[in-house]
Amino acid sequence: MKLISWNIDSLNAALTSDSARALLSRQVIDTLVAENADIIAIQETKLSAKGPTKKHLTILDEYFPNHKVAWRSSVEPARKGYAGTMFLYKNELEPVVTYPEIGAPTTMDSEGRIITLEFDNFFVTQVYTPNAGDGLKRLEDRQIWDVRYADYLAELDSQKPVLATGDYNVAHEEIDLANPNSNRRSPGFTDEERQGFTNLLAKGFTDTFRYVHGDVPNVYSWWAQRSKTSKINNSGWRIDYWLTSNRIADKVTTSDMINSGERQDHTPIKLEIDL
Repeated sequence: MKLISWNIDSLNAALTSDSARALLSRQVIDTLVAENADIIAIQETKLSAKGPTKKHLTILDEYFPNHKVAWRSSVEPARKGYAGTMFLYKNELEPVVTYPEIGAPTTMDSEGRIITLEFDNFFVTQVYTPNAGDGLKRLEDRQIWDVRYADYLAELDSQKPVLATGDYNVAHEEIDLANPNSNRRSPGFTDEERQGFTNLLAKGFTDTFRYVHGDVPNVYSWWAQRSKTSKINNSGWRIDYWLTSNRIADKVTTSDMINSGERQDHTPIKLEIDL
């Protein structure tokens, strides 16, 4: 089975805009089409509460004609057009789709951050983890989220093996970002967030990229848009992950980044697993 995850940073812009960045986004989509994955997880769709429009669905069907769509958007009292997630999965797959709430603080459960696909013998779940925010103003809430999310994954894992993916908004170890020393209190690399991810893995999960590649350095999944040279200089962060239950980690054959060309921000990540 081949699975891909990508923080798209606005599905509408990627599908309908004529901006230079949107054109780069569509080149990435073309790459995903060629990959012919069974399941594609998309984060930060930024769609309205009503979800994808007819135009969006038509374009998605042109790109992925053999896939069904499951989506979740931010709804009140959360901000409009914020966060959001989507799954595309092949027509022959028949998962039970759920949209869990985990008892997260503030409006986090209303921000469309988790979708789960349940199959006979495993779960596939994606997350768009809340960012701690400028000035770490959301860090305390983020810590609560991390505990609740880890408990949720552990509950799934108690039933059957789990494949979990998404933008986790944390670089776990120093090797996972280009400049650890200057980012000690930056969102995504605080001790608190890193410990939250350590605690998640300790509940029985494997970071498949490290499982496959060991301590290979300088491999990242995100480069800041604000810096025009971040990708040229490979000054990036690895904050997007494919995790599996420990007991099926040995079935992973591929866990890699997919080249997104000149486009900065997130690059897609790919998992191949023999289930």
